Amino acid sequence: MHPTRRGLLSAAGAVLLGPARQALAETWPSRPIRLVVPFAAGGAADSAARAITPAMAQRLGQSIVVENRTGASGSVGGGAVAQAAPDGYTLLWDASSHLVNPALMRNLPFDYARFTPVSLVVSFPGVLAVKQDFPARSVAEFVALAKEKPGTISVGTQGNATAGHIGLLQFCRRAGIEVIHAPYRGGAEAARDLAAGSIDAVFITTVSAGPIVDSGRARFLAVTTAARVPSRAEVPTLSESGFPGFESSEWAALFGPHGLPAPIVGGLHQALVAALAEEGVKQRLTQIGAVPVGSAPTDFARFVAEGRAQMASLVKEAGIRLD
Repeated sequence: MHPTRRGLLSAAGAVLLGPARQALAETWPSRPIRLVVPFAAGGAADSAARAITPAMAQRLGQSIVVENRTGASGSVGGGAVAQAAPDGYTLLWDASSHLVNPALMRNLPFDYARFTPVSLVVSFPGVLAVKQDFPARSVAEFVALAKEKPGTISVGTQGNATAGHIGLLQFCRRAGIEVIHAPYRGGAEAARDLAAGSIDAVFITTVSAGPIVDSGRARFLAVTTAARVPSRAEVPTLSESGFPGFESSEWAALFGPHGLPAPIVGGLHQALVAALAEEGVKQRLTQIGAVPVGSAPTDFARFVAEGRAQMASLVKEAGIRLD
């Protein structure tokens, strides 16, 4: 069978590009890598970054320096990386705000769609939990009570336009109910008020709600992930509780500036997947309530594109505003 002209051209291109790509892969990284985390130190996303990056650095042969650049729902840190050279030495560790911000902030000096997706690294399971004396003992009972007394049940989240707020909106729409949204400055604050009985329920992460549930001051009704959370295997999913296919979680992911070369993307992903497979890393992630993912760059790019479109539609329909 004779090779086609297109095949010959493709083969020639591969020969020409191969050495350049190989050289890039061999020379990078030659100095420390800066990882910008646009959230406060000690939070879920920051904790996950610090749990994973030492193992990644060991494989890459260079240190990874975590830099917290907070402000404007993550857009301050995002802007710093957007302006960086696409050389693999400045990266972004972002969360769900990456998809929501473009729909909320009309005058951003950069375009979130131009970042290079590397991998969805971890997810943070969400949960619907209620105060200890709340009458509903299941999701079905919660929905029935909300329909009986519309607009009276208060539900706390990590804040306006956060993953918890978006998930709560999606749940209420699916259930056909109306609740009082109580936005906080973080899941820990919402959990404290739930424990005190100041609000009726929360739609936050398991890591934030877990301590007050374990102490007997609140109860889980369901997790918001597609499958049950191994560390909370006794808690059903919303999908099992009458809402098939429901899934909503916070997450942390790795991005590069626009134009990050494919060999560097591949090198980062390879180091990341190897790090996530380490037993010590798995244990540290479990301790902070994170579930390892490590998706392929192409899969993550599709996830980002689809999620951005969904969030834009939801933000517009629901009239969501920043705090």
